[in-house]
Amino acid sequence: MSRRITGFTPSGELHLGNYFGAIKPLVDEQIPDRSIIFVSDLHALTLDHDPAAVRRRTLEFAAVLLAAGADPARSIFLVQSHVPEHTELHYLLESVTGYGEARRMIQFKEKSKDSDRVRVSLLTYPVLMAADILLYHAGEVPVGADQRQHVELARDIAERFNAAYGPVFTVPRMVNPPVAARIMDLARPAVKMSKSTSPAGTLRLLDSPDTLRHKVMRAATDPGSAVEYDPGNRPGIANLLTILSACTGEDPADAAARSGGYADLKRTVADAVIATTDPIRHRYADLGRDPEAVRKILQDGVIRARLIAGNTVAAAKRAIGLLPA
Repeated sequence: MSRRITGFTPSGELHLGNYFGAIKPLVDEQIPDRSIIFVSDLHALTLDHDPAAVRRRTLEFAAVLLAAGADPARSIFLVQSHVPEHTELHYLLESVTGYGEARRMIQFKEKSKDSDRVRVSLLTYPVLMAADILLYHAGEVPVGADQRQHVELARDIAERFNAAYGPVFTVPRMVNPPVAARIMDLARPAVKMSKSTSPAGTLRLLDSPDTLRHKVMRAATDPGSAVEYDPGNRPGIANLLTILSACTGEDPADAAARSGGYADLKRTVADAVIATTDPIRHRYADLGRDPEAVRKILQDGVIRARLIAGNTVAAAKRAIGLLPA
């Protein structure tokens, strides 16, 4: 059985969409010695950033993932920058990657347009992402549509390196994550909920129950008063029903049929969201009382990760022609 790897970049704050789209699927599918979960703090350096915020969010993301069910006994759990082989392999892979390949990445084109102060790391971070994957011989990479191009680049790099220098890397394949609810911004239901959308429209995993209820009760709805699941014509109500369905497992159309109106639906959604996030928030608070325990988990993850990563880098250096120390 091949390894599976998932990373989370510590920018913004984790929210309900992250939970159902990425966190819960990986928690449900953890396999001892085969699942790798990491906080990709190096990826947070591609744009202007506050160093203190990156450090704080790295530890926060690690604690939230643990609170949500990431199990160090069943997964290799680490912070990317704690394993120096990530950056070492990054340079080796840059040596077999074309400038044109990196420049064609969609996210680079979108984030660099209309700017003359683009960091080189924004151009090359897809190669670092390839290193993240290839370092652990990850055969499976669960990705959404926005990251497919990056995994395709990792495949191309692995195949090119293997053809030129010998079979060092496992060529990864993309796997579709379990179909998750597409949760939209509460204030702007035409926009997907994300770490960069409006605070009022984002249900953060660490928000207090009162904050979550306030946001849901102020969520955008649609003209009229009928509660029905019609994403095309009634996106606000459909989004609330989608959130309720994700939290409870109930079919959104069935939830609509038993709703007593907009206010009743919002109260029901708020209760479901709070019930979903309460265990995470309480576990996070427990971890916060002993931050050294989280750091110890991360240290143990580094030891386990480097046993794999060190062998991979040694093989790549030998194959590409570097003189052993």
